Amino acid sequence: MAASVERQAGAIETGIECDAVVVGAGFGGLYALHKLREIGLSVRGLEAAPDVGGTWYWNRYPGARCDVPSLFYSYSWSPELRREWRWTNRYAGQEEILSYARFAADRLDLRKLIQFDTKVARATFDEKNERWIVETDRGGRLSARFVVMATGGLSVPNTPDIPGVADFKGAIYHTARWPQEPVSFEGKRVGIVGTGSSGIQAIPMIAKAAKQLVVFQRTPNFSVPARNRPLTDEDHRSFDDGLEAYLASLEQSDFGRVPPTAFTAEVPPRDVQWKHYEKLWQDGGSGGFLKAFPNILVHPEVNEVAADFVREKIRETVKDPEVAAALSPEGYPFGVKRLCVDTDYFDTYNRSNVELVNLREEPIEKITTDAVDTAARHFELDALVFATGFDAVTGALLAVDIRGRKGVTLKDAWSEGPKAYLGLTTVGFPNLFAITGPGSPSVIGNVITNCEYHVDWIAECLTHMRRRGLGTIEPERKAQDDWVEHVAEVADRTLFPKANSWYLGVNIPGKPRVFMPYIGEGYRTTCREIVADNYRGFTFGTSAVREQAAAE
Repeated sequence: MAASVERQAGAIETGIECDAVVVGAGFGGLYALHKLREIGLSVRGLEAAPDVGGTWYWNRYPGARCDVPSLFYSYSWSPELRREWRWTNRYAGQEEILSYARFAADRLDLRKLIQFDTKVARATFDEKNERWIVETDRGGRLSARFVVMATGGLSVPNTPDIPGVADFKGAIYHTARWPQEPVSFEGKRVGIVGTGSSGIQAIPMIAKAAKQLVVFQRTPNFSVPARNRPLTDEDHRSFDDGLEAYLASLEQSDFGRVPPTAFTAEVPPRDVQWKHYEKLWQDGGSGGFLKAFPNILVHPEVNEVAADFVREKIRETVKDPEVAAALSPEGYPFGVKRLCVDTDYFDTYNRSNVELVNLREEPIEKITTDAVDTAARHFELDALVFATGFDAVTGALLAVDIRGRKGVTLKDAWSEGPKAYLGLTTVGFPNLFAITGPGSPSVIGNVITNCEYHVDWIAECLTHMRRRGLGTIEPERKAQDDWVEHVAEVADRTLFPKANSWYLGVNIPGKPRVFMPYIGEGYRTTCREIVADNYRGFTFGTSAVREQAAAE
C-alpha cells in the first residue's frame, strides 16, 4: 500500500480537465469519488495527507477513538463493504478506523483517482466557460465543471496564541496533527492544554506513561463513560437486524439533534430521570443520554437533572473535593457542547502524578524555554500537548482561496458568518458543493451518514442537470437567507446557544458568533421536498449546452 500512495503523491496533475474535483479523501470524499464515478462523471480527488482517512489520518494521539459506535460509524450504502469488514470493538480506535478507510479506498479502487500530498491553494470560477480552475500548492492546475469540498468539519487545528510558545525547547504536539512515529512520554514532565473531547481521551493514556502530567483546563466538560468492549456475534446480528429501522429514523433526527416531540413532551419526575440516567451511565456511550428524553436539549429543568447527575458522578469518582469541583461543568447546559465519551477520565485525577490547573483561577501568562507560567505558579515541563480542537465547520473551506462570480471570495461572502442553502451551496459560487457544510446537520450526530446523504443528494442533482442540459446551479439569495434565518431560529429555540461552544465558533478569535450546524428535525425530508418541487430555491444556468446533455 505504501508504494501505491507514494506513486500517487509523486506525479503533479496539471492541465487536467474533468467533470468534478473532490477535495478531501476522508469518508465523505471517498464516497463522493465513488458515487460521482458511478453516475458516469470523470472525477479527480485532491488530498493534503499522504493517505486516505481525513481527520482519522491526522488524529492519531494516544487514546484517539470515535464517540459513535463502530457498527454505525461505517458506510451504510454498501452491503458488500459491511459483509467484508468486521469491527472488533464497540468504539473503534483511530488505527482501526484508518484501516477501514484504507480498506474502503482499495475495495472501491479509488486511489488511482486521488492526488495525495496536495493542498488546494485556490479555486476560481471562470464565468465565461462555466468551469472551476483549481490550483494546488504543488503547481497543479485542474479544470472542472463541479467542485465538491469534502474537507471535513473537524480538520483545521486550532492552536492558541500563547506568549512565548515559540521559545519552548521541549517537544510540542497537537492532537490534530500527531506524528506518525511513536511518541514516548516515559519519565517526562508533560503539560496538556485543553479538556475537550481530544484531551479527555488523551489524558488517561498520557498519565499512564508520564512522570508528571499537568492538565491546564479552562472549561470543564461533561463526559460519560464509553464502557468499551469487544463486539460479539450477537452485536453484529442485532445491528444487521436493526439497520433498516435506524436508517429510516435518520429521515427525522439523530442523536444530538432536536426530535419533533421536543417542545410538547412532558417533564418527567426527577427520580424517573435519575434512574434512567443511572442505567445509561452503566451502559455507556453518549447517544442514549442525548436521546434520554425528547426535551433534554430544550427544557432547562429536564436538562439540569442530567447535568446534576453527571456532576454527582464526578464527585463520587474524584477523591479530592476541590479537584472534583473544578472538573464539574457549571454555567452551561448538558449536551449542548459535543458530549464527550471517555475511558477512566475522571479516575485519572486520583493518580499522584496528575495535577489539574484551573485556568479560570490562574490563567497562563507565558511559556518559557522549559516551563509554563500561570498567574500563580511555575510548571517546569519536558513536553507540551495542545488538545485545543479545531476551527470547526468552516475552517477548512475558508483555508482555500475560493473565488466565485466577479472574483468575490468565499471569505468575504461569509465575513459576517457562513451563509449556505441547506449547508450545500452558496450564492455567487455556482457548481460548488460542500459536504456537511454550515447550515446542515454537519458535525451533529453520525457524521458518516451525514456525509452519505449529502453525496447522494449531490449525485442526484448532477444527474438531473445532465439530463436537462443545465450548465450551473446555485441558490437564490432569498432562499439562502431564509434558510440561514431558519437555522438560527431553530437553534435559538433550544439550549444550544447558551454555551460558548465551537458550534458557535467562539474558540476562534475574530470568528463571527453564528450557530453553524442545523439541529432541527426533518432535514432530509426538507431536502427531498425541495427536490420534488423542482429544486425550489435553486437557480439553474442554461446558457451553456454541455456534451453531457444527451448522455441519457
